Amino acid sequence: MIQIPIPLIPTEEGGLLIPAEQVTALLRRVAEDWQEATDADETDADAPTVLAMTGVLNRLADQIDAECIACTTASGEAH
Repeated sequence: MIQIPIPLIPTEEGGLLIPAEQVTALLRRVAEDWQEATDADETDADAPTVLAMTGVLNRLADQIDAECIACTTASGEAH
């Protein structure tokens, strides 16, 4: 089982935020663990299903990264 420390940032409204880089690292780590378990034959899931699921998680992580970069770039240009 993986353990990734995830810092929680409280908001003024009482909610909690997780830094985007922590979310993308978690998505990629879950995908990596699934793939490693499949490669080691430690799961009942078939390889094509795991490949599809890991692809979805990695694409989601890439999308979050790209959107954060776009947001940071756009806010940096506005100043």
